[in-house]
Amino acid sequence: MTAIDELLSRNEQLEDRLRGDRSTPEPSLHIAILTCMDARIRVFELFGLIQGEAHILRNAGGVVTDDVIRSLALSQRKLGTREVIIVQHTSCGLSMVTDDEFKDELEHDTGLRPTWAVEAFREVKDSVRTSVQRARRSDFLPYKDNVRGFVYDVHTGELTEVQ
Repeated sequence: MTAIDELLSRNEQLEDRLRGDRSTPEPSLHIAILTCMDARIRVFELFGLIQGEAHILRNAGGVVTDDVIRSLALSQRKLGTREVIIVQHTSCGLSMVTDDEFKDELEHDTGLRPTWAVEAFREVKDSVRTSVQRARRSDFLPYKDNVRGFVYDVHTGELTEVQ
């Protein structure tokens, strides 16, 4: 059985398929959450969310990129969000590579060098600060007063705000 088949089987066994509000694409808490794609971050459980309460954006590292700004601009301008929480985490895979190292690997394997930034980092708090500043400085986002950043400890579950 493939992983896709396993997930489809789990979906068929869901008991509470209708939990949460599905009447509108506007999140009821008017918040967007950006975090890493790391499977150890269970966003809904971490914040006690139910469906319909928040927009959830994920990418490698949980970093603010041009595509995240695109999604946040749509989220704020068309779907009513007013706050952004950025959550990066300890023991992130992006802290274990460098931009040049990964780009060299891709170029070696494919003959093409990516034009996009890997967004590797060494210190997660610095990466959170950078992402918060990118969101706050974006001309495309009208609501920047409530952009806050946190580090999630994948071992303890603790959230620490980054100032």
